[in-house]
Amino acid sequence: MPAFAQVQQANRAAACAACHAAQSSTQPRTPMGRALLLPDANVALKAHPKLTFHKGAYSYTVETQNEKSTYTVTDGTHTISLPILWSFGEGAQTWILERDGKRYESLVSYYPQIGALDITTGDEGVVPRTIDEAMGRSLTDTDTQACFGCHTSNSSPHGKLNLTSLEPGLTCEHCHEGASTHLVDAILGQFDTAPKKLKQLSSEDLSNFCGQCHRSWELVVRSHWRGVVSVRFQPYRLANSKCFNGVDPRISCIACHDPHQDVVRETAAYDPKCLACHASSTRPASLPPADAKACPVAKSDCASCHMPRVTLPDGHMTFADHEIRVVKPGDAYPN
Repeated sequence: MPAFAQVQQANRAAACAACHAAQSSTQPRTPMGRALLLPDANVALKAHPKLTFHKGAYSYTVETQNEKSTYTVTDGTHTISLPILWSFGEGAQTWILERDGKRYESLVSYYPQIGALDITTGDEGVVPRTIDEAMGRSLTDTDTQACFGCHTSNSSPHGKLNLTSLEPGLTCEHCHEGASTHLVDAILGQFDTAPKKLKQLSSEDLSNFCGQCHRSWELVVRSHWRGVVSVRFQPYRLANSKCFNGVDPRISCIACHDPHQDVVRETAAYDPKCLACHASSTRPASLPPADAKACPVAKSDCASCHMPRVTLPDGHMTFADHEIRVVKPGDAYPN
């Protein structure tokens, strides 16, 4: 059997772990590693076996039994009931549904902050006219490929969506293009085909790389996504920061976040990152750029002030605003 076929049959994550043990042991448990859940792995729905929601003329039920979940919407006369095959998101969950050969994004989602269902973020203004519209938003082939492309690995192996080949969540190959080839070569004792390390990219290139899923500055601007909803798009927000120049490696996605680890929630943990540029007056003046002033207010917990937490209008999700700035009381949300 060819070496590549052997690798395909093996657990590739375990194979990568032979050399990259630290990263391989933690990454599968991160939100990115669990960006898509299959029915038998959906802990949230198992813990909430019957969820209900009502809005307007429509009532919704998400019921889980024997590791199978069903999404139902009814107006009292007509009912649509479909199996949930794919849950997008480890925390807040939205579902991709199939009906009559078409795919839909569910109009309601599960939010752990309330332990209940509510309208899917971004669809708050939707007023369904039919039960089909109440079920969810019809997806184009491009929409579907983009959804699976950001939440799974190997879902479009030859540029075309193939759900039989997908792997739930993001695996090594998703971010490290050529990882599978490198793995085969490593088995044969050849190590010169290792994928390029992301830290070798410029801050601008990293922003665009992560922005493929987290939304780049250009995409947000071209799409005219304005207002508080843009706080979800971290590469866009970071690029709007006065201190972001696209070159300095001290301010980039991976300067603060290790994609192989869970996101650190304690704001004080990021102080060394901030002080790498905004050093205190006791540090040599040659270290920070000339315009990187030290904060006159505090020397710790920088992100709690300069990256304020913003709650989306529906009240169910809160994000740290990556547009780093001096925030004054009463300031409007900056677009």
